[in-house]
Amino acid sequence: MKQLFLSLALTTAASFAGMSAMAQQAIFDPHNVSSPTLNADGTVTFNLYAPNAHDVKITGDFLPKHMMDTPYGKWEVDGQEVLTKSENGLWSFTTKTSLDPELYMYKFLVDDVDVLDPANIHRTRDVRTNMSNFIVTHALGDRGYLYSAHYAQKGNLHGNVSEVWYDSPTLGTTRRFSVYTPAGYETGKAKYPVLYLLHGMGGDETAWLELGRTAQILDNLIAMGKCEPMIVVMPNGHTENNAAPGINGPLTLVEGQIIEEKSVPQRSTPHLEPLAVEVKERGGLMTESFPDIMKYVEKHFRVKKGKDNTAICGLSMGGFHSYSISQTYPDRFGYVGLFSAAISMSDRDKSTYDNIKADKKTEKRLKKLFSNPPHLYWIAIGNTDFLYQQNKDYRRYLDENQYPYEYRESDGGHIWRNWRIYLSEFTQKLFK
Repeated sequence: MKQLFLSLALTTAASFAGMSAMAQQAIFDPHNVSSPTLNADGTVTFNLYAPNAHDVKITGDFLPKHMMDTPYGKWEVDGQEVLTKSENGLWSFTTKTSLDPELYMYKFLVDDVDVLDPANIHRTRDVRTNMSNFIVTHALGDRGYLYSAHYAQKGNLHGNVSEVWYDSPTLGTTRRFSVYTPAGYETGKAKYPVLYLLHGMGGDETAWLELGRTAQILDNLIAMGKCEPMIVVMPNGHTENNAAPGINGPLTLVEGQIIEEKSVPQRSTPHLEPLAVEVKERGGLMTESFPDIMKYVEKHFRVKKGKDNTAICGLSMGGFHSYSISQTYPDRFGYVGLFSAAISMSDRDKSTYDNIKADKKTEKRLKKLFSNPPHLYWIAIGNTDFLYQQNKDYRRYLDENQYPYEYRESDGGHIWRNWRIYLSEFTQKLFK
């Protein structure tokens, strides 16, 4: 297939005041800059018009990485490259090698200030960081293809994505989840199996859609006959939030005044500490409240019920939630996926293996879960992930007790590139 270079993401049209006193649609680029562009040899060139800048760099996940020390161990971070300035004020950088099929994220640093690529309308938010992005695809079915929306592809029908508000009696609030329904759901009467897909510490109910490309992956795998049509439910895993940052709860009118219904404060700066709080102090509120989500889904969507038709998986914190929820409700999930899972943060002075051995409640729950084991218990992690040792310790515990599981190890660290791969592989194993 002819090599393709595809950009992505939904954006709103920008407008500006110019040429007249009235605002005009921003149709014209006064500097006519194209960025990024794919070259004939597979390399990619980035351009930024900044005539007054003194120093411009680029950082992105396609550049060589290096390790950084953090309070939670070594963390893999993206490298940087310097752009070259031309006489007309255009700064440019071309990758040293061709890029493999993948979704990539990047940003410029202009005199040490973060700047998104103004020539590229496609961008995503990862925790507090906004990044420009692009997709490279070379052939039908490669990773870039899976992450792209193929509206002109014959026979490639598209599912729908909705944001749904539901009542959580356990938490005493109204909350939101995202849900993917496969093509044909709205016009048919069939019931579908359901996958509960959980995000990480910095995410919310939009993370798996925007960064994980869930809808595109499912659309393409289903169209190629590689996975079963399914409903995918993506909740907000932060029980102190009712929805993604900036999203308010349903509004109601009380005595002539509009108030937000059952809202709770938004946490605007995600960090790792709440996971320790979740484990040690708050009693696992996501785990306790999860039946509220399942009850709503089973009442309002045409889902097949029972263990054979229900799966759960998640990344990082969502991997911890999947680990905990599957133990707490051992007869509900026939498929469990732990992606770069934060298995244990309850006592960082001990190994994950020792923490589990010291926790008789967890040992009892795991024994019950594996007395009638899930059809698939799937563990996946990158070989430079800062949670690698936790997962290695957990596998040691499972092996010692002869609890069955499948293991997938990839290159790389705690990154979305791995989690998109894991999702595309895990979903192909479900509901067979």
